[in-house]
Amino acid sequence: MVGIEVPEPKSKCNDPNCPFHGTLPVRGQILEGIVTSDKAERTITVERSFYKFIRKYERYEKRKSKIKAHIPDCIQAQVGDAVKVAECRPLSKTKHFVVVEVKGEK
Repeated sequence: MVGIEVPEPKSKCNDPNCPFHGTLPVRGQILEGIVTSDKAERTITVERSFYKFIRKYERYEKRKSKIKAHIPDCIQAQVGDAVKVAECRPLSKTKHFVVVEVKGEK
């Protein structure tokens, strides 16, 4: 249905920007991270950590990035939850991802 292997939410919603019940197509990257903020309306901030190899020193450094993601009405996620986000068309100036799965608390 969405094009990726994730379970469909149990509840329905009328959000047009929902990949399950609306018309929003997902494509591109699928990332995982931890929810750090849910204060904005229908938007969460997801922080993901990764390692970057520094060639000059032949070592890895730990980095993190914050991603703004749209959260449909049918998906419930709080601060501290691990979520899976998928890339979509730009929804606003900073939102280019949508939440497709909540993995649970960290």
